[in-house]
Amino acid sequence: MKVFINDVPLYIIPMDKVIDREHYDLIIDAEKEKIRFDNLIDDVLIRKGSLADILEFYKFLSADKNKKLDSLTCKVYDYEKVAKGFKKEFKIVAAAGGIVTKKDKYLFIYRLKKWDLPKGKLEKKEKVEAAAVREVEEECNVKVALGPRVCKTWHTYTRNGKNHLKKTSWYHMTLQEDKKMKPQKEEGIEKVIWVNKVELRTVLLTTYRSIRYVMKKFHEYQEGLIEIKSKK
Repeated sequence: MKVFINDVPLYIIPMDKVIDREHYDLIIDAEKEKIRFDNLIDDVLIRKGSLADILEFYKFLSADKNKKLDSLTCKVYDYEKVAKGFKKEFKIVAAAGGIVTKKDKYLFIYRLKKWDLPKGKLEKKEKVEAAAVREVEEECNVKVALGPRVCKTWHTYTRNGKNHLKKTSWYHMTLQEDKKMKPQKEEGIEKVIWVNKVELRTVLLTTYRSIRYVMKKFHEYQEGLIEIKSKK
């Protein structure tokens, strides 16, 4: 499970999963030493972690106290139990969005001083696929055709004193019509633009890590490196 907390990725993985230890700048055995979250820097691996460790990390990072941490990976013994326990601490919010392509260009929106992909929450009893198309078409005033689901992301946020965990399903979409393309101002969107592959590099410097992850998975999907089974 990969969760973005204040734009920092937290990976929760089983103890028996094989990973490249060379990737990490610091490795901590949670059973042998106390974790000092304020001392963490770059990419950190915590072995033999617990749900309590993960929740402490969430509280610390939610306060936006650590500016030096790039990622944290926590290996746990009972992965399913820990992942389920983590989710129980939040109100789960379902959302959907799209990576819209027009030949070799990608559709991006500008909101809250960041470049982003169009997305939004599901309405009551709405299907995920329908929500993805609706949100893209509403936020950008375009018409799109739905393609396969590329990936999903999880990220946390707090609203009205309550902790939320948003699950966003991301779909590839192809443009059908954009003659009247414009930003949905009432949603705080300032700009809607098409970005080519060269411009994409600049855009990704001023976006969220979760969006960079989505674009990475999309490129893997385009190159056939990941299997896309269906639209669901």
